[in-house]
Amino acid sequence: MKTVRIGLLIAQQGSAGLWGPSAEACGRLAVDEINQQSGILKRHVELHVIDAGPTAQSAGQAAIQAIEELKVAGVVSMIPSDARDCVARVTGDRVPLVYTPQFEGSAGNVMTTGETTDELMAPALCWLMERRSARRFFLCGSDYIWPRRSLKIARMLIERTGGVVTGEHYVPVGVADYDEILDGIRSTRSDVVIPYFLGSDNISFNRAFCEVGLSPRVLRFSSGIDETVVYGLRDDETENVYVSSAYFAAIRSRNNGAFLERYHTAYGENPPPANAFGQSCYEGIYSLAAMVEEAGSFDAGRLRCLWGRVPMRKTARGHEVTPAVGSRHPVHLARLDGYEFSIMGNL
Repeated sequence: MKTVRIGLLIAQQGSAGLWGPSAEACGRLAVDEINQQSGILKRHVELHVIDAGPTAQSAGQAAIQAIEELKVAGVVSMIPSDARDCVARVTGDRVPLVYTPQFEGSAGNVMTTGETTDELMAPALCWLMERRSARRFFLCGSDYIWPRRSLKIARMLIERTGGVVTGEHYVPVGVADYDEILDGIRSTRSDVVIPYFLGSDNISFNRAFCEVGLSPRVLRFSSGIDETVVYGLRDDETENVYVSSAYFAAIRSRNNGAFLERYHTAYGENPPPANAFGQSCYEGIYSLAAMVEEAGSFDAGRLRCLWGRVPMRKTARGHEVTPAVGSRHPVHLARLDGYEFSIMGNL
């Protein structure tokens, strides 16, 4: 059987490297399943896991090497937003690019599968204001495009619904200096902090937040906290944490139950924790496969025309058996209870 090469472009170092193991595991699972079902266009799929490196420039260079040296026919990418445009300029019309994580809501012509900030944040903020009487919000995060644009949206939503933004502060990616942020949260008597830090920086911020005794009286809300971040914390550091996402491992559904069964069958009882960022690579590969099968080729332009119009075989999200590629899935609000996410309902 002929082979076709697919590149899975992920960060395996730096703050975003936290998700590398789960992203690779989910990507390989998808490819193994697709190969069991005759591959793509009856060609065996060969997955190349590519390290995007720590910067936007290194991600762009990795994409060039994947196309020119590895000869990949398509790229599925789970990288920070500031690297997305660099990779998109490289792939262009040469090979299709599917971008899988949640994002701030502006991705140009890139085919995306994740939720936007507005989809994840708007209903959750309303819930916090109505159910937890939250009015005063402190915004903070890593200093790059996704946190800045996401928290700009948060500010607009908060002020539109009668809330107050008490402060806003950013620190460079990889720099664990939170003193000014923590002082600001405390001095402004904020009800909620909305932290948008990247990967492992999320762990260090939440540890620092709890060390200064803020967790009993200040709520934390984010869409960037997942199972991988939580397992980096102590169970007494997860008090008063709320998260919105279209995927949690704790969701009880036909799609997720079948995914988790296959995931644990493949990797045993202690694989990298299933989470939204890793699972997005599973869905991204199935999305690319569905469009290529429909188009009969890897032509990037033809695939972009099919976005949102082609059913894919499998996903862990939602309730539809064969949802369309790029379709929207229910967003859930969950509260952390120790290391477990307790699903509170759809938003």
